[in-house]
Amino acid sequence: MAGKQGMQTTFTLRQFKPNDLEHVMNINRICLPENYSPYFFMDLYERFPQTFIVAEQELEIVGYIMCRIETGMTSFGLFGISRKGHVVSIAVLPKHQRKGVGAALMENAMKNMPQYKAKEIYLEVRTSNTPAVNMYKKLGLQIIRRNRRYYADGEDAYLMAKRLVEKKTGS
Repeated sequence: MAGKQGMQTTFTLRQFKPNDLEHVMNINRICLPENYSPYFFMDLYERFPQTFIVAEQELEIVGYIMCRIETGMTSFGLFGISRKGHVVSIAVLPKHQRKGVGAALMENAMKNMPQYKAKEIYLEVRTSNTPAVNMYKKLGLQIIRRNRRYYADGEDAYLMAKRLVEKKTGS
């Protein structure tokens, strides 16, 4: 898969592979205060490989997204149960941010979620992370609610969600 080009920056997206784990965990440690065990990463990869994607530039992993598919109440105030894609973690190394990497990772994960019968995508994002909130809005996600003191450090999170378009399959 080709990534975006601009300012002589080119990246590609591909599915996570087990030997990427150390690089992905390092990006997680650098970019996010919430860190996970190797088992957690590998469990999500084994269960939902189509939504665990890495971005590479010149053979260096510069970002990742990992998701899981859950069943729960729809995010849109309607009564009912829905299959939902949950963006558990997305991160891009600081020097590669604001170059389209995060948006490309999100678009790719959203495209692949219907393979798991997901009808919507959702995530939590720090209310102070304006660049991420704006990117998610550009991708069609909307703020559903504010979760008070969501993060371990006490910061609030926005719950953001979007309905996914189902792929039409021939019969």
